[in-house]
Amino acid sequence: MFLAMNRFKVRPEQADAFAEMWRQRESRLPEVPGFLGFHLLRGPAADDHVLFASHTMWADRAAFEAWTKSAAFAEGHKRAGETASHLIEGPCFEGFESITQTPAPSGGAR
Repeated sequence: MFLAMNRFKVRPEQADAFAEMWRQRESRLPEVPGFLGFHLLRGPAADDHVLFASHTMWADRAAFEAWTKSAAFAEGHKRAGETASHLIEGPCFEGFESITQTPAPSGGAR
């Protein structure tokens, strides 16, 4: 599994609008081979920003990299500049490859 994460430092007064923009965003990710899931997370607030992180989970790094070269990626990011006024600085990308995994128990709470 490969996890691709972007961290965003969002201006406090723009945090709710930033979250709502993501809620309303149309996504084609479920159609992309190797895509496993997406989350937008709201983190701690500091004096000058609220930390958000988005992450996508992929079957492997190759599936993620293929997506970044696809028309679906270009389509999904064509409006990315609209968030610039919400941010203190551009997003910070981090990619992680799974080393070990512990599956949830069958029928367990989610």
